[in-house]
Amino acid sequence: MSTDSEPPTAWTSNVVGPNGQLFADPAPTPDETSFQVDNTSADYYNSPYYAQHENDIEAIPTGPPAAPLALDSVLGDAFLAPLIARNRISFHVVGDTGAASSSAIRTEATIADAMVSDLEQPATGAPAFFFHLGDVIYNFGEAEYYYDQFYEPFRGYDRPIFAIAGNHDGAVTYTNGGSTPDTPSLQAFIANFCAATPGKPQDAGGLARTTMTQPGVYFTLDAPFVSIIGLYTNVLEGPGVITDQNGAYPTLTGDRQYGWLVSELQRLAPERAALERAVIVACHHPPASADAVHGGTTGLSEDLDRAFTEAGLWPDAILSGHAHVYQRFSRTAGAKTIPYIVAGSGGHARTMPTGESGGEAPKTWGEFTLETGPTVEFGYLTVTVDMSDANARTLTFAFSAPGNIAAADQVVVTLT
Repeated sequence: MSTDSEPPTAWTSNVVGPNGQLFADPAPTPDETSFQVDNTSADYYNSPYYAQHENDIEAIPTGPPAAPLALDSVLGDAFLAPLIARNRISFHVVGDTGAASSSAIRTEATIADAMVSDLEQPATGAPAFFFHLGDVIYNFGEAEYYYDQFYEPFRGYDRPIFAIAGNHDGAVTYTNGGSTPDTPSLQAFIANFCAATPGKPQDAGGLARTTMTQPGVYFTLDAPFVSIIGLYTNVLEGPGVITDQNGAYPTLTGDRQYGWLVSELQRLAPERAALERAVIVACHHPPASADAVHGGTTGLSEDLDRAFTEAGLWPDAILSGHAHVYQRFSRTAGAKTIPYIVAGSGGHARTMPTGESGGEAPKTWGEFTLETGPTVEFGYLTVTVDMSDANARTLTFAFSAPGNIAAADQVVVTLT
């Protein structure tokens, strides 16, 4: 375990990880007002190649990760020691931050700036990291857009940023005859988030953040008191997938990710049973959604249910993005009531919150009950795991919408 990083007193005291990781510029510049590289990739949606390939599933270029990623390998023991002493850790969660058009620069910056301001709290209370729910970059995960859509907006975020890939991060274009993608799926995502060692990203311009060292595009982050199992649900705009679903998606034959998910749940089950650790599953596509554009993902939900049942462990929460709204569902599994939270409200765009025919969204969605939303506001989650009271260990999800206090939402899961 690492020991050579120092806990900051505020976000302006730049954190340095145990292997030289850097997270924020020492003196962040003002928010940009225009892109360095204009984003023109949306034109591809109107091409004949997109119509030909829009329902393709892309192969995952890396195998199951060999081991989880320990937070102390990125932040170091010295940073985490005060949090462990308090038996409490907080972190940020949101997805769909990428501003694909100049009109969205301000909305993404508003969310990023609000998250940065949260880091001004004392070190023991400030969020320790940001877990991104996917769609870091629009529209097809291009490397040339990483500066404007990721590195520049979060140049002042002095904490690690982990991420699962969204459908846009893994999507590819076919402009060379329609048979071979221009670049391999997930190439830029892997370069920026799954590097072998932390280093200077080619896509960051002159900004200080180093590449993240996740062990794969799906992986587990083990932090004090909580583990986040992050899945990759592939490139479809509609349903997300982690298995071949009985041959419907033969590209995923072998169901490696499903088997890995079961094994990770089984690995974490003893610590969860001992009330030492909360378990969260994160996936880009939502198992349930009441928005008009993205909808829920029945096949994914069934695969998750099967994995949870096979492993003998239902997680304490399921987090997702994709739908550009905030929604909170609940679902009962045995004696547990589990929140299924959709937080794709990170600044990219807003989507219609109701059914295609208009009107109010239904309050039940199969086995899911809609508790809050859909909330058409840009915002983000702060998640807090509090183990300080042995009789009331809790996992709290608090949604904040900068500029609209009325849109705030909170749910508390009692782990005991």
